[in-house]
Amino acid sequence: MRVAAIIPVRYASTRFQGKALAPILGKPMIQWVYERTIQAEVLDEVLVATDDERILRTVRAFGGRAALTSPHHQSGTDRIVEAGAGLSADIIVNVQGDEPLIKPEMITQAVAPLLEGEACPMVTLKYPLESPDELHNPNVVKVVTDKHDYALYFSRYPIPYDRAAACDVQKTTYWKHIGLYVYRWDFLQDWPKLEPSKLERLEQLEQLRVLENGYKIKVVASHYDSWGVDTAADIDRVHKILQSDKGVGDTRVSDPRGSAPDFT
Repeated sequence: MRVAAIIPVRYASTRFQGKALAPILGKPMIQWVYERTIQAEVLDEVLVATDDERILRTVRAFGGRAALTSPHHQSGTDRIVEAGAGLSADIIVNVQGDEPLIKPEMITQAVAPLLEGEACPMVTLKYPLESPDELHNPNVVKVVTDKHDYALYFSRYPIPYDRAAACDVQKTTYWKHIGLYVYRWDFLQDWPKLEPSKLERLEQLEQLRVLENGYKIKVVASHYDSWGVDTAADIDRVHKILQSDKGVGDTRVSDPRGSAPDFT
C-alpha cells in the first residue's frame, strides 16, 4: 500500500496568524515539520497543502513539495481531501503544520495498524500526560480509550474526571492526544459527506465527528511526546527544546520526488 503524508497549512490562524512562517532557529516552522516528516521511511510521498502563496513559495524555496488548495476549506481535513485526490495513495497521514517537534518514528507508529490489517478507518496517537498545567490547559486535548485502544472520547477538559483524586496526575493516568491522524483514503473521501457534529462544535475538535457518526478510531500509545504551536508564546518553548536536541541544525531537505501540481 502506498502511504502519503499531507501537511495542511493555512495562513490566517485565529490565535497566531502566519505561524507556519514563524522563525525557529533560523528556519520557518513549516520547514521543521516538513524536514522531520520526510524522514519517516514508511512514507512514499510528502506534500504541503496550503491556501496561501507565501507558504507555497516558502516550502518550494527550501526544496519541499507544496500545492495550492482552495481558501474556502473549513478544516485541515477538508484541505487534505482536496490535495489527496491528486495523489495515488491508499493511506493518508495528516501531519499538523504546527508540530515542529514531530518525530518520524511517531508517523511510523501511527501508520503501523493499517499496514498490519487493522479494520478501522482512522488511527491517531496518545502520550501519558504528567503535567498538571497540561491537564488543565484547553489547548492540550485529552483522550480516553476502551480496553482495545479505540477512542471513547476526546476533550479539552480533564478526562476522566477523578472525583477522589480531584484530577491528580500523580494518582490517575491521563492521556494527551497527539494530533497526528492516519486515514484510509476510501474513508477520507467520505469525509465531506459527514456534517459537523454537535460535540465537534462544542469542543472544537473535528475528530469527534468521526466518533459521532459511528466510526472507530484506533489510538496508539506513542513512545514520544510532541508540542504543538498554538500561540506565539509556544514558539519560545519549542525553541528551547530544539536547541537542546543534539544535531538539530543538521537536518536538510532531501526529497527527490519533485514539485506538486496546484489544486484550484
